[in-house]
Amino acid sequence: MKLKENKGKNLIIDTKYGKFYRYPVKTHLIVPNDSLIEIIEKYALSYMGKNDIMFISEKVVSVMQGRSYKISDIRPSKLATLLSKYVYRNPGGIGLAMPETMHLAIEEAGVVRILLAAFLAAITKPFGLRGVFYMVAGQGARSIDGPVPYAIPPYNEYASKGPKSPQKVVKGIEKKFKIKVTIVDANDLGINILGNSKGTSKKMLKVVLKDNPLGQEDESTPIGIIRRIKN
Repeated sequence: MKLKENKGKNLIIDTKYGKFYRYPVKTHLIVPNDSLIEIIEKYALSYMGKNDIMFISEKVVSVMQGRSYKISDIRPSKLATLLSKYVYRNPGGIGLAMPETMHLAIEEAGVVRILLAAFLAAITKPFGLRGVFYMVAGQGARSIDGPVPYAIPPYNEYASKGPKSPQKVVKGIEKKFKIKVTIVDANDLGINILGNSKGTSKKMLKVVLKDNPLGQEDESTPIGIIRRIKN
């Protein structure tokens, strides 16, 4: 296999589940209306072994589904502008701490749920509890990605919602190629499994991918392959 690790990432990880290769697969710049099936067929399928697991960045699925938006095209509501002022700014990304991304979160979760999340986050904050807002607002709000300067252009000026029906996307890939696949929301701070082949452990995947081997800058490697290293 000619694939190699991304800069600053390790190709191999040793975990309680065993040792694994995590091969990143380079593609062209993904744009709206690209076909995920065609991308997989063109760039990744030939590298897949019998027991491998393909993992795909949720960001590119969102882009192909037309769920990525140029910041200058988003017109945030007054509520979004107000609530964004009170969001904790994570050092790994802006999250919902800007009106435009908060606006997308409101579209995904609805006004009532967002207001409830904001209220509960406010009354639990004095007790040192973090993450209450996202727990209540749900996966739709949690999956919003804001613009970051280190992303590959033009997506350094875009915000994205999470992919629509990720489990359905997974099933479509399984049916077409007869492979195991997972869609992951990953960054250098953590990982969340959005869609997953039956029989593949989410706990194992979170450990194997915990250091985000696909990277989150200009690597252009939205797909990866997990391969167990036999003893």
